[in-house]
Amino acid sequence: MDIVLRRLKPTKGFSSLAHNSLLAALPLIIFALVRLNESQFTQLAIILVVLSKWRMFAVRPRFWPANIRANAVDLMVGISVVLFMTHSVNTWEQLGWAVVYGVWLIFIKPATSDFMISVQAGLGQLSALTALYLSWANGPLYGLTIATGVICYLAARHFYDAFDESYSRLLSYLWGYFAASLSWLLAHWLLYYGVFAQPTILLTIIGYGIGTIYYWDHNEKLSKSIQRQLILVMVLIVMIVIIFSDWGSKVV
Repeated sequence: MDIVLRRLKPTKGFSSLAHNSLLAALPLIIFALVRLNESQFTQLAIILVVLSKWRMFAVRPRFWPANIRANAVDLMVGISVVLFMTHSVNTWEQLGWAVVYGVWLIFIKPATSDFMISVQAGLGQLSALTALYLSWANGPLYGLTIATGVICYLAARHFYDAFDESYSRLLSYLWGYFAASLSWLLAHWLLYYGVFAQPTILLTIIGYGIGTIYYWDHNEKLSKSIQRQLILVMVLIVMIVIIFSDWGSKVV
């Protein structure tokens, strides 16, 4: 299936230009819908992001779960951008998000190297968690917990599948369960640093540390010294965030 899709995807000439033009048009259409400043048009923008992945369902139904999982990070980034636009304070900020989404669609998402797939997974998790806690901070605790776990599971699956990891499913489930547990605990004291919620910051730091260690180890570049340094830096940053947080600002 992957080989067929790669052959169908235009890589040069007029077909490539037309393909990239259509990709560039999507962020602009979303920008125009959000600028209408009506909730139904925002919902339409989200639907448009989902419909842009129609090829997920252009196969037999038994392949749908695998295709949805493979495209989950792209969907998370697209929906997050729509939500970021709705929370932007002015037109230029919204247009900036449209440009960011265009860069994602044209340059970042199509990349297939191990490093770029790792970047995709990290950006997908960060953007989705930020959008979740930005838009649904007052949502039910169980909803935040489940959504956080699902986001981190899908990001981890995107990451580990790039390395043909035999325990990809197990490791992704463990990361999703850890993220859900951390979210359930911290959501009782939901603290924010600017637009970033504390669960988003901690899961990003820990996920980046684990992902970096795994990536370097997979490429046989990880020494014991570098491993200890990465773990130490990761632990120190997490401790600083926890110790210097204002736990008296309880938001439930």
